[in-house]
Amino acid sequence: MDNAFMARAIQLAVENVRSGRGGPFGCVVAKDGNIVAEGANQVTATNDPTAHAEVLAIRLACQKLHHFELKGCELYTSCEPCPMCLSAIYWARIDKLYFGSLAADAARVGFDDSTIYREIAQPHSQRKIPTIQMMREEALAAFRAWEENPGKILY
Repeated sequence: MDNAFMARAIQLAVENVRSGRGGPFGCVVAKDGNIVAEGANQVTATNDPTAHAEVLAIRLACQKLHHFELKGCELYTSCEPCPMCLSAIYWARIDKLYFGSLAADAARVGFDDSTIYREIAQPHSQRKIPTIQMMREEALAAFRAWEENPGKILY
Protein backbone atom coordinates (compact mmCIF):
# COMPACT_ATOMS: atom_id res chain seq x y z
CA MET A 1 0.00 0.00 0.00
CA ASP A 2 1.40 3.38 -0.98
CA ASN A 3 -0.18 6.53 0.42
CA ALA A 4 1.49 8.59 -2.32
CA PHE A 5 -0.42 6.68 -5.00
CA MET A 6 -3.74 7.20 -3.22
CA ALA A 7 -2.88 10.86 -2.65
CA ARG A 8 -2.25 11.18 -6.39
CA ALA A 9 -5.58 9.54 -7.25
CA ILE A 10 -7.35 11.99 -4.93
CA GLN A 11 -5.40 14.90 -6.40
CA LEU A 12 -6.47 13.85 -9.91
CA ALA A 13 -10.11 13.79 -8.77
CA VAL A 14 -9.95 17.25 -7.19
CA GLU A 15 -8.07 18.75 -10.17
CA ASN A 16 -10.59 17.20 -12.55
CA VAL A 17 -13.48 18.94 -10.81
CA ARG A 18 -11.68 22.27 -10.52
CA SER A 19 -10.71 22.21 -14.20
CA GLY A 20 -14.27 21.47 -15.28
CA ARG A 21 -13.15 18.40 -17.28
CA GLY A 22 -15.27 15.86 -15.44
CA GLY A 23 -16.50 14.22 -12.29
CA PRO A 24 -14.77 13.86 -8.91
CA PHE A 25 -12.93 10.61 -9.60
CA GLY A 26 -9.23 9.88 -10.08
CA CYS A 27 -7.24 6.68 -10.45
CA VAL A 28 -3.65 5.44 -10.51
CA VAL A 29 -2.34 2.08 -11.70
CA ALA A 30 1.03 1.21 -10.17
CA LYS A 31 3.51 -1.59 -10.70
CA ASP A 32 6.77 -2.28 -8.89
CA GLY A 33 6.50 0.98 -6.96
CA ASN A 34 5.97 3.16 -10.05
CA ILE A 35 2.94 4.79 -11.60
CA VAL A 36 2.12 3.07 -14.88
CA ALA A 37 -1.00 5.07 -15.75
CA GLU A 38 -3.42 7.65 -14.41
CA GLY A 39 -6.99 8.50 -15.21
CA ALA A 40 -9.60 11.06 -14.27
CA ASN A 41 -13.30 10.90 -15.05
CA GLN A 42 -14.00 12.19 -18.58
CA VAL A 43 -17.63 11.16 -19.05
CA THR A 44 -19.01 14.62 -19.81
CA ALA A 45 -15.87 15.88 -21.56
CA THR A 46 -15.93 13.02 -24.07
CA ASN A 47 -19.66 12.16 -24.08
CA ASP A 48 -18.61 8.62 -23.19
CA PRO A 49 -20.44 6.97 -20.28
CA THR A 50 -17.60 4.45 -19.97
CA ALA A 51 -14.89 7.11 -19.51
CA HIS A 52 -14.59 6.54 -15.77
CA ALA A 53 -11.21 7.15 -14.13
CA GLU A 54 -10.56 3.46 -13.50
CA VAL A 55 -11.45 2.37 -17.04
CA LEU A 56 -9.27 5.08 -18.57
CA ALA A 57 -6.33 4.22 -16.30
CA ILE A 58 -6.69 0.50 -17.05
CA ARG A 59 -6.82 1.14 -20.80
CA LEU A 60 -3.70 3.30 -20.67
CA ALA A 61 -1.82 0.85 -18.42
CA CYS A 62 -2.60 -2.02 -20.79
CA GLN A 63 -1.36 0.03 -23.75
CA LYS A 64 1.86 0.97 -21.95
CA LEU A 65 2.53 -2.57 -20.73
CA HIS A 66 1.50 -4.11 -24.07
CA HIS A 67 -0.79 -6.64 -22.43
CA PHE A 68 -4.49 -7.06 -21.71
CA GLU A 69 -3.80 -8.27 -18.17
CA LEU A 70 -2.40 -6.15 -15.38
CA LYS A 71 -1.08 -8.89 -13.14
CA GLY A 72 1.46 -7.45 -10.73
CA CYS A 73 -0.33 -4.10 -10.69
CA GLU A 74 -2.21 -2.29 -7.96
CA LEU A 75 -5.04 0.15 -8.56
CA TYR A 76 -5.63 3.20 -6.36
CA THR A 77 -8.90 5.04 -6.88
CA SER A 78 -10.35 8.03 -5.09
CA CYS A 79 -13.71 6.30 -4.60
CA GLU A 80 -15.07 2.77 -4.31
CA PRO A 81 -15.51 1.58 -7.92
CA CYS A 82 -18.88 1.37 -9.63
CA PRO A 83 -20.05 -2.00 -11.02
CA MET A 84 -18.55 -1.31 -14.46
CA CYS A 85 -15.18 -0.30 -13.06
CA LEU A 86 -15.11 -3.17 -10.60
CA SER A 87 -15.74 -5.55 -13.48
CA ALA A 88 -12.92 -3.96 -15.49
CA ILE A 89 -10.60 -4.33 -12.49
CA TYR A 90 -11.41 -8.04 -12.28
CA TRP A 91 -11.08 -8.55 -16.06
CA ALA A 92 -7.69 -6.81 -15.97
CA ARG A 93 -6.63 -9.12 -13.13
CA ILE A 94 -5.34 -6.32 -10.94
CA ASP A 95 -3.53 -7.75 -7.89
CA LYS A 96 -4.89 -5.26 -5.34
CA LEU A 97 -7.50 -2.54 -5.22
CA TYR A 98 -7.32 0.43 -2.87
CA PHE A 99 -10.09 3.02 -2.68
CA GLY A 100 -10.73 6.24 -0.79
CA SER A 101 -14.35 7.28 -0.31
CA LEU A 102 -17.27 4.88 -0.19
CA ALA A 103 -19.95 4.32 -2.83
CA ALA A 104 -22.38 5.77 -0.28
CA ASP A 105 -20.32 8.98 -0.22
CA ALA A 106 -20.59 9.21 -4.01
CA ALA A 107 -24.33 8.54 -3.86
CA ARG A 108 -24.79 11.49 -1.50
CA VAL A 109 -23.48 13.85 -4.21
CA GLY A 110 -25.42 12.32 -7.10
CA PHE A 111 -23.32 9.33 -8.22
CA ASP A 112 -25.54 6.47 -7.06
CA ASP A 113 -24.66 2.96 -8.30
CA SER A 114 -27.13 1.10 -6.10
CA THR A 115 -29.72 0.84 -8.89
CA ILE A 116 -27.22 -0.93 -11.13
CA TYR A 117 -26.27 -3.42 -8.42
CA ARG A 118 -29.98 -4.18 -7.84
CA GLU A 119 -30.66 -4.52 -11.56
CA ILE A 120 -27.83 -7.02 -12.09
CA ALA A 121 -29.42 -9.30 -9.49
CA GLN A 122 -32.85 -9.18 -11.19
CA PRO A 123 -34.03 -11.81 -13.68
CA HIS A 124 -33.92 -10.48 -17.25
CA SER A 125 -37.70 -10.15 -17.38
CA GLN A 126 -37.77 -7.87 -14.32
CA ARG A 127 -35.10 -5.35 -15.29
CA LYS A 128 -35.97 -1.71 -15.96
CA ILE A 129 -34.33 -1.90 -19.38
CA PRO A 130 -36.18 -4.60 -21.33
CA THR A 131 -33.69 -7.46 -21.65
CA ILE A 132 -34.75 -10.04 -24.23
CA GLN A 133 -32.77 -13.06 -25.36
CA MET A 134 -33.01 -13.90 -29.05
CA MET A 135 -31.27 -16.01 -31.73
CA ARG A 136 -29.31 -18.07 -29.19
CA GLU A 137 -28.58 -20.94 -31.57
CA GLU A 138 -27.22 -18.55 -34.21
CA ALA A 139 -25.20 -16.67 -31.61
CA LEU A 140 -23.58 -19.90 -30.40
CA ALA A 141 -21.74 -20.01 -33.75
CA ALA A 142 -19.26 -17.46 -32.35
CA PHE A 143 -18.45 -19.76 -29.41
CA ARG A 144 -18.04 -22.75 -31.71
CA ALA A 145 -15.64 -20.71 -33.84
CA TRP A 146 -13.72 -19.77 -30.68
CA GLU A 147 -13.47 -23.38 -29.53
CA GLU A 148 -12.19 -24.44 -32.96
CA ASN A 149 -9.65 -21.63 -33.32
CA PRO A 150 -6.17 -23.05 -32.63
CA GLY A 151 -4.65 -19.53 -32.57
CA LYS A 152 -6.92 -18.07 -29.91
CA ILE A 153 -5.39 -16.12 -27.05
CA LEU A 154 -6.95 -17.26 -23.78
CA TYR A 155 -7.92 -14.66 -21.22
